[in-house]
Amino acid sequence: MNKLKKNLIEPALYIVPTPIGNLEDITLRALKILKEADIIACEDTRRMGQLLKHYNIPSKRLESYYEQNELTKAGYLIELISNGLSVALTTNAGTPGISDPGFRIINLAKEKNVKIIPLPGATSIIPALLGSGFAFNQFKFVGFPPHKKGRQTFLNNLKQESSVIIILESPNRIIKLLNELYTVFENTRKICLARELTKIYEEFLVGTPDELIELLKKRQNIKGEFVVLISNAS
Repeated sequence: MNKLKKNLIEPALYIVPTPIGNLEDITLRALKILKEADIIACEDTRRMGQLLKHYNIPSKRLESYYEQNELTKAGYLIELISNGLSVALTTNAGTPGISDPGFRIINLAKEKNVKIIPLPGATSIIPALLGSGFAFNQFKFVGFPPHKKGRQTFLNNLKQESSVIIILESPNRIIKLLNELYTVFENTRKICLARELTKIYEEFLVGTPDELIELLKKRQNIKGEFVVLISNAS
């Protein structure tokens, strides 16, 4: 296949973080890549369209890339890059490949010797860690726990970790997780629940598992994805 066009930026897979809430949290470099890339691969094309409109970036070719189609879409996008196009890989919020679709296309790009250019940018992990107030020299990020199979083993293994542990969890499973953390740690380690990060209702709730369970049970609605931090072992 012939080269399709000459790029404003070089043909490559650009890994572009997008804001996790506050739309001001995007880098100038990320905006440049979104503006100049031939294709933007995104989880939700409508949401990306709204983001581009907010930053006054003209409409461009958007390709859906999400968990259910990434096995087939990764090869297609890598072929486009090999034939002269630039692809900006994004996710709905934050950095692609970190508990979001992305690692398959990144691995395939490595296998095919396609250039990968990762950009620094928005992530929920570091703001949550800093806002927790927990002392740390190191931390371990473990992402989302399994929903069913392997969940208990996953959580039991956390007991062996002495550094700060960072978990992601959805609002409909957060109380279940806190109950499970009480079973594993009892009240020997503090927990911080960071939610709505960078948004108007951002908050950091710190306490023992049972204290946080009681607090959340008093709320009528629990919204927003949670970053759950377990303090280091004393």
